[in-house]
Amino acid sequence: MSNGTLPNGDPLLESNDWFPGIPMKNALLMLLAATVLAVTGTPADAQASTKKKVVVAKKHPARAVSKAKAPRKAKAMQRGASMDDAHRLALQSSAVLVQDQTTGAILLEKNPNAVLPIASITKLMTAMVALDARPDLNEMLAIGDDDVDNLKGTRSRLKVGTHLSREEMLRLALMSSENRAASALSRHYPGGREAFVAAMNQKAYSLGLVDTRFADPTGLTAANVSSPRDLAKMVDAAHRYPLIREFSTTSEGEFSIAGRAQQFRNTNTLVTSPTWEIGLSKTGYISEAGKCLVMQVWLNNKPTIIVLLDSWGKMTRIGDANRIKRWVESAALSRPAAG
Repeated sequence: MSNGTLPNGDPLLESNDWFPGIPMKNALLMLLAATVLAVTGTPADAQASTKKKVVVAKKHPARAVSKAKAPRKAKAMQRGASMDDAHRLALQSSAVLVQDQTTGAILLEKNPNAVLPIASITKLMTAMVALDARPDLNEMLAIGDDDVDNLKGTRSRLKVGTHLSREEMLRLALMSSENRAASALSRHYPGGREAFVAAMNQKAYSLGLVDTRFADPTGLTAANVSSPRDLAKMVDAAHRYPLIREFSTTSEGEFSIAGRAQQFRNTNTLVTSPTWEIGLSKTGYISEAGKCLVMQVWLNNKPTIIVLLDSWGKMTRIGDANRIKRWVESAALSRPAAG
């Protein structure tokens, strides 16, 4: 290999043309991450280990989602009416997107291109990158000093020195939004946390997420940003992972922490509601991001993606989700029958 070229004669990466706005060191890490992903592949069919846990059973079996293209005219008509509908619904989230997962048709939108902090929605990408490495889910990981939140000062029941399996860390990160669990997953990645964050940005790039940037695996930093349009794509990608679907919608679970059984619950109360069929869920909150919620749900027997960002008030994101659900269901009832 001559200076500045690869064995095939192609030039080495000498600028950030591939990853605009990303420092060279991070760009090289992302390139390394891409190589790792190419070797390991995507474990969309990964299954949970057989170790027993006390968890509440899912209310609904997972349903397959088939893809179809939406007619351009139909998409345009829905998009044109969506802003008016969003105002009539009095949604409290500042940025919203509701999308038919099968066709990609936009059912409702409000500031869909706004680039905002996404808080713990980040953990969906954390889970995908962790699983893409095809790790041993039974391997025991330890919570260390580096996993303690010194940025926001958030608390955790996972004390330094706590040992849990990688699968349990993943479950806690998705179900209960445990920051220390997400941090531990990144530290135990090949190459450590720096390589992990590079892999997160590489994954975002490969998914076509043009508004999305990650600086950490927890979402505690406001530097983790995205838009509703990008997050709809990210939810669709995360929904292909069986473990992410399972863990993000499990209502509660019992874990042995320092020899004591402790109960953890899902941060999204809607997963226990008999009126909702939720295939994937993730909440998020930091002061800069407001209350956030993304879900894959079934409405009118159709797979639907809901993205709610920057909502203020304890229950406003839940209220917005319920308003959207009623609106979609009432719109279907009022639609004239064919023929």
